[in-house]
Amino acid sequence: MRAILQRVSRGKVTIENHITGDIGPGLVVLLGVGNNDSEAEVELLANKIANLRIFTDAEGKFNLSALDVKAEMLVVSQFTLFADCRKGRRPSFTDAARPELAVPLYEKFVERLRATGFKVETGVFQADMLVEIHNTGPVTIWLDTEELSRGK
Repeated sequence: MRAILQRVSRGKVTIENHITGDIGPGLVVLLGVGNNDSEAEVELLANKIANLRIFTDAEGKFNLSALDVKAEMLVVSQFTLFADCRKGRRPSFTDAARPELAVPLYEKFVERLRATGFKVETGVFQADMLVEIHNTGPVTIWLDTEELSRGK
C-alpha cells in the first residue's frame, strides 16, 4: 500500500456537486492499493498513520500524532500512486490492485482507522472526485508499506 498524507486545516470530496466527505483539522490520506497487498499492509499503514508525529506541539516541533490531536481523516482511493512512468509517455498502472482486491482492503483500512477512534470520511471508490486539500505547513508525507516493512 502507498499513501500520501497531507496535514490539513480542512479537506472535502465532492462528486457531481454532492459532498461525500468533509473534515476539519487532520489528515487527507490518498491511498493506493497494490497487487501484493493484504490485511497485514492495512494494519501496518493504519498504525503508522495514527502514530506518526507530524503535528506540532506548543513549541512548534513535530511531537504530536494524529491520535494526540484527535485528527479527523479523509481517505481517498488513489490508484495512480502505483503509476509506473519508466517507459514511454503514458503511465502504466499494472502494479495497482484490481477493484476486487482494492475495494475490500480500502474499506478495511477505513474501518481500522475508525476503530482507533478517528472520525473518517471518504470519497467514492472509482468515482471522478473533486478533492479539496487545505494543506497546512505544508506537510506532505509519502508512505509505502514495502519500505516500512524493510525498516522493521
